[in-house]
Amino acid sequence: MRTSVATVRFETPPGKQAQCDWEHIGKFPDSTGKLVDVYVFVIVLGYSRQQYIHFTTSMAIPTLVECHQKAFEYFQGIPQTILYDNMSQVRTGPERLNAQFGDFACHYGFEVKTHRPYRPRTKGKVERMVDYVKNNFLNGKDFSGLADLNSQAMQWLNTVANVRIHATTLAKPHDLWLQEKDQLVPLSLVRPYVPVVRVDRKVASDTFVSFENNRYSVPPSHIGKTIEIIAQGGIIKIRLGDAIITEHEQSSSTGQSIMKPEHIEELWKSTLDRVPLKGPPRCNVNMTDSVKQCSLSSYNEVGS
Repeated sequence: MRTSVATVRFETPPGKQAQCDWEHIGKFPDSTGKLVDVYVFVIVLGYSRQQYIHFTTSMAIPTLVECHQKAFEYFQGIPQTILYDNMSQVRTGPERLNAQFGDFACHYGFEVKTHRPYRPRTKGKVERMVDYVKNNFLNGKDFSGLADLNSQAMQWLNTVANVRIHATTLAKPHDLWLQEKDQLVPLSLVRPYVPVVRVDRKVASDTFVSFENNRYSVPPSHIGKTIEIIAQGGIIKIRLGDAIITEHEQSSSTGQSIMKPEHIEELWKSTLDRVPLKGPPRCNVNMTDSVKQCSLSSYNEVGS
């Protein structure tokens, strides 16, 4: 036997761990005929093998957060740790969590773990569940859209996937989940999550910074500097270093320029202090010419 590919199976105690994955399942036409990418989010509790799936058209962090929240509601609690592969939505480098996802994990109190590079078998439970979803749920089925896809997925979870006899545990995932759920952290102990978005922007010459298709004013003294925008709970905070230099209410529409009068007044005053630059002369015209005066006698001479 090749020991280099051997994997030691281990079982986790109730509530200890879940494993999570995200898989691209294909491109499908929308109502206009445009091909759209569709992904499946899969998460499975390590002890019971109770699983949850949700289909999306995005792999952005807000979508990942929403999928987790739906899974926690389905499981009626939160595991102590969740194991992922090294997706960029979770890690941006060795020992470095994605800041937005790290904020979400910290809020819900679960530990984020990732498998070693090139060792996906360390999260084999969820890898097998992804194959199970493809081969059992999706294979040969027709769906009228994303809503229908997720509706049928929920029915499949409740009537097939989580009530079958699991090949490893020799028990129904739902039955083991009834034992496991008391070891999960209850959702009632966690306040609603308000996501935090952090981005860096450079202040433009008109004192504005752009964020999510809107513009927000900044004190003119920071023109040209790179600042951090922090968006949370409908409030935009703009920070330079450790100092918050201004705040705005986040616009609910797009294409807006949100400004503070004091920023515009400060910019206007700064223009009054500027000394106009005098360019080099191009030419010089002496406008002192006078009309020559002639005596009447000279006209008489011409007429004679």
